[in-house]
Amino acid sequence: MIDAVNNEFEAENTTGTHSDVLVVGAGIIGLAHAARALDRGLTVTVIDRDHRAVGASVRNFGHCCITAQSGELYDLAQGGRELWLHYAEQAGFWAAETGAVVVARTQTELDVLTELAAVREPGQIVLLTPDQLAQQLGRRDASGLVGGAWLRDDLRVDPRTTVARLAAWVDEQPAGRVHWNTSALQVQAGTTRRAAVRTSRGTYEADEVFICVGHDVDYLFPRLAETHRIQRCALQMARVKAPGQLELTPAVLTASSMLRYHAFTEVPSAARLREELGASHPQLLEIDANLMFTQRPDGSVLMGDSHSYAATQDPFLAETTSQTLLEAGGQVLGTEALQVVERWQGVYASSELGPLLVAPIREGVQVVSVTAGVGMTVCFGLAERNTAHLPVRELATR
Repeated sequence: MIDAVNNEFEAENTTGTHSDVLVVGAGIIGLAHAARALDRGLTVTVIDRDHRAVGASVRNFGHCCITAQSGELYDLAQGGRELWLHYAEQAGFWAAETGAVVVARTQTELDVLTELAAVREPGQIVLLTPDQLAQQLGRRDASGLVGGAWLRDDLRVDPRTTVARLAAWVDEQPAGRVHWNTSALQVQAGTTRRAAVRTSRGTYEADEVFICVGHDVDYLFPRLAETHRIQRCALQMARVKAPGQLELTPAVLTASSMLRYHAFTEVPSAARLREELGASHPQLLEIDANLMFTQRPDGSVLMGDSHSYAATQDPFLAETTSQTLLEAGGQVLGTEALQVVERWQGVYASSELGPLLVAPIREGVQVVSVTAGVGMTVCFGLAERNTAHLPVRELATR
C-alpha cells in the first residue's frame, strides 16, 4: 500500500503547522475567511494545492453584483461591501465604487428595472434615459436603447490581480502564513488542537478549520457533495480588445442578466421578459447566457458568459456559443465586430438546493462553498458571519 504523504516533505517550520485557524483553499472565499480571522487577532494558516490561484476567483468578471441580490445573499453582499474596500486599502489591490449599469433595449426590460427601483431605497437604483445610458456605455449614439438603470452599490475589482494580492497580504501578516503546492488529504481529530488536516506536506492542526475548495468539495467529501447536489457550472468567457476608445467605468448587465439574479426575477414583469427574450433571442436562452461586460484597468473588456451544468465538465469550448455571445455583445456595445484576445472556461460550484453550503463535519471543521455564481459578491459577508464566533485576541504573531 502506498502512502499518499511523502514524509520527505513534512512542513519545515513545525510551529507553522499549528495555528488558531486553518483554511484549506486560497481562492477568494478561503482568503476572506483568513483575513477576517487575522483581524480578530488569531494565527492563521492557509494551504492550497496549486502554486497560485487559478480557479473561479480569477476567471470571473471582477464584479461584486450587490444590488441584484435578494434575501440572504443581499444581506451578505451588503455586509461585505465595506470589507471589500477595507481590504483593497490594506492589501493594495484595485477596487472601485463604480456601480453597474443595466441595459434596456425593450420596454419590457425597462419595466423590470422600473419595478425593482420602486421597491428599493431612494438612490440605490437610478433609471437612465437612452442618452444617459449611451454615455455610460461610451457609445456615440443611443440607437436601439430604450433606457437603463445605474446600480449604485456594486463594486468592481480586477480578478486577475485581486486574489494574488490578497494572498500575499495574508502571508505578509505576522500571524499569517500561506502554503502553496500543499494538498489536503484527510480531516481528522487533532492532538494538540481540536482538528487536524493531513496534507501532502504533513499534518496541520488548528482549533478552527474552514474547508473552502469551491466546486471540488466532492474530491474530499463526496457524500456531502452528493447530499447538497453540487455540480460544476462551466462558463465560456472571453477577453476582447476594447472597440475604439470605449470606456466602461461601471459593470454592464443586460436583459439576460435580469433572468439570472433574484432581485430582477422577483418583480412582476420578469416572466414577460423571459417570454420576450425567448422569442427574440432564443439562442441566448439555449446557452443559458448572462451577457455582461467589465473593463479591466488595461482597457481590455471581459465578456460572457454561458452556463452548463454537470458533475464533471468537458473541457472543450463550443465556437457556436462563443459566436453567439460575441454577436450579442457587439449589438449592446454598438460595434459590428469584437476582437478576441483570450478565451477560457470558467467553473464554479452550483446546487439546485441553494446558493450556500456551510456544513460542520466534525468539531471545529466547516466546509464552506458558494454554490452559485456570486462568490466574489458575498465572500466577505459570508466570512464575517462564519468567523463571528471566534475569539478576539490582541494582535497575534508567530
